[in-house]
Amino acid sequence: MYAEHAASTSAHTMDKSIILPPDEIFRNLENAKRFAIDIGGSLTKLAYYSTVQHKVAKVRSFDHTAKEAHSDKLYEISVQEEVTARLHFIKFENTYIETCLDFIKDHLVNTETKVIKATGGGAHKFKDLIEKKLGLKVDKEDEMTCLIKGCNFVLRNIPHEAFVYTKHADSEFRFQTTHPDIFPYLLVNIGSGVSIVKVESEDKFERIGGSSIANLPTPALMFSYFGQRFDELLQLASKGQHTSVDMLVKDIYGGSYGSLGLTGDLIASSFGKSATADKEFPKEDMAKSLLHMISNDIGQLACLYAKLHNLSRVYFGGFFIRGHPVTMHTITYSINYFTKGEVQALFLRHEGYLGAIGAFLKGAEEDNPNQYRWVENYAGSSGLMSVSPDMNPMQRARSGTFDMLEMDRLERQLVKLPLLQDPSSYIPDTVDLTEDALAREYWLFCFEDALDGVVQRAVASQPDLPEAPERAEKFRQKYRHKLQTLRHQPFAYGSLTVRSLLDTREHCLNEFNFPDPYSKIKQRENDLALKYYLKAVKALEKLEWEDRQLALVSGVLAGNVFDWGAKAVSDVLESDPEFGFEEAKRQLEERPWLVDCYDQWFERLKGPPHRCALFFVDNSGVDIILGVIPFVRELLSRGTEVVLASNSGPALNDVTNGELQILTERIAAMDPVIQSGLRDERLMLVQSGSSSPCLDLSRLDKVLATLVRERKTDLVIIEGMGRAIHTNYYAMLSCESLKMAVIKNSWLADRLGGKLFSVVFKYEVPAGKPSQDCSASIPL
Repeated sequence: MYAEHAASTSAHTMDKSIILPPDEIFRNLENAKRFAIDIGGSLTKLAYYSTVQHKVAKVRSFDHTAKEAHSDKLYEISVQEEVTARLHFIKFENTYIETCLDFIKDHLVNTETKVIKATGGGAHKFKDLIEKKLGLKVDKEDEMTCLIKGCNFVLRNIPHEAFVYTKHADSEFRFQTTHPDIFPYLLVNIGSGVSIVKVESEDKFERIGGSSIANLPTPALMFSYFGQRFDELLQLASKGQHTSVDMLVKDIYGGSYGSLGLTGDLIASSFGKSATADKEFPKEDMAKSLLHMISNDIGQLACLYAKLHNLSRVYFGGFFIRGHPVTMHTITYSINYFTKGEVQALFLRHEGYLGAIGAFLKGAEEDNPNQYRWVENYAGSSGLMSVSPDMNPMQRARSGTFDMLEMDRLERQLVKLPLLQDPSSYIPDTVDLTEDALAREYWLFCFEDALDGVVQRAVASQPDLPEAPERAEKFRQKYRHKLQTLRHQPFAYGSLTVRSLLDTREHCLNEFNFPDPYSKIKQRENDLALKYYLKAVKALEKLEWEDRQLALVSGVLAGNVFDWGAKAVSDVLESDPEFGFEEAKRQLEERPWLVDCYDQWFERLKGPPHRCALFFVDNSGVDIILGVIPFVRELLSRGTEVVLASNSGPALNDVTNGELQILTERIAAMDPVIQSGLRDERLMLVQSGSSSPCLDLSRLDKVLATLVRERKTDLVIIEGMGRAIHTNYYAMLSCESLKMAVIKNSWLADRLGGKLFSVVFKYEVPAGKPSQDCSASIPL
């Protein structure tokens, strides 16, 4: 362990945070290049690019035209090595910069790196030290340019980057969904002074104002009066009462001043009582008053510039904010007061990294990193810490020294679904667990309870690798730690949702090289379901048209029961291998279903066929082969083109695009309807761009979005609990939509007023188009 080594080297021993294992902090340094550094008054932010080698699951079809002597399996899933790009951002205190640079030098083996981009006030101060320690040339970049580039980057790539702070709400943080067009906005950067910048595009921005007011809490003032550093001043202020120092409106008028709209508890004069009273005031109260004065004035200044330039989005960042509740609350109050709620004060989860990100981007322009989309890697990132000084003090102390953000490059361009009715108001997730304490506690327990099963399946997916159990145990520890963090700090990575819990688990599995833990299960179920396909189709063909439509819907719903992500189902599937399609049909509730729009759908089927249907599919095996494909077959027979969108990468037992290609080819060999659909390109198989059991319609593969537009898609079908209940239940589309799912969780079913295996069949028609009324709301 690195900790043991560090303990024995007294010259370079740092505090408890630096002696974590090196792979927990400065990761992948052996492949690192394009370093950038942002050195402020007390914090250093380091950014670098690295290539990461990890395992991916690749689907390979067997050559069934050969003699097939080697295997009779449908396909094989092989685990292969792949190299991907990753961005690392690390924040630490300047106190430890020399030791950190020593560590980086000792582990930096990439000799291609010749230059390090630098920004921030300390870039000049530490220039010689950096060049001496790392042997790199320091190339200084303009601080404001870096700041804006960094802000644009996080707003584009991290969906829950910006938040509103509400002090007394059930959840202090309310995260904002980033508007598709992030411009224009106002950035108020509060460091040694205040800079107010209007940002109109990626490269067009100007400093339209500023103030020296933030210079008040300088180190000289803090040490001369408070005897403490800025972080300690913030802690001091959190314990103070500013009303003992500040003169309020009610202190002057005995109450509110109604004719001027001034409430009694409004500050009339900062430090007003200290100027008239001949006594000592507690340092906590003076510190609180000082922060209130500065924050109020900055808030008012920001309001004036926002109104002058007709801007409604105002982001606050800089060293002064520091995620501190008094600062954020006072700025928020000031903004609300002076704009009467028309402008919101928005803060940023990663505001401390903006300069480092921008400096990195300046150094990487030849690779044009903005042409790619990047995603936050939850497995390697520290979360936003609680702003409460009393909450989780151990983690808070650790965060004060080291904080990490990692972002992985996506190889595919992601864009919004063109059929979203209002992209700016679209929110994928149905329930925000940061605001729903009961739901949060249940789902955190649920994911922790399922952890043993995930570990077992991860090991079973790699039976030929003897080190798999050790890696699986590391995965368990990492994910359990994440769950414990989220129990104390549900806002750590933005809005906490079932989707983010699932995505975090997938990130942790990939971190320890388990790209597809359910691969063996999927292969077995696909192989078995194919054997029953023709029998199922022939049974449907014998039915009258009216009966067949209900049978097709029931088939999709019954197929959706086969979900290994639902514990109630996985327990049944493990204990009863004979549980099959017909048994699943019998488990479904009788009509009327929990949400039942089938009659309206049936009436619509009597009308003209849809031009093109986009179908977001769910699980492998029975679901896709015996449920979805017969439904698709009927649409094709009606003259409707069909686009089947499946995951780009594995997640639970969801079918991936690679698997679906092979399965559909096998089905086409048996079924002329599917065969002609593929041949004539009336049936198309595309990647969704997702590797999640849930679905974010604002981050889909660009090829899929283009196809949807070109084919004039007028029907969207979303299947499964993850895609149609946990996400997108309230999604409004500009065309007709079907949302189909079976509730496979007893707690959720009870909350929705149903029972296990209750059915949601929601058919929606956009406003302005003729439709039958369907009462389809459930209290999620």
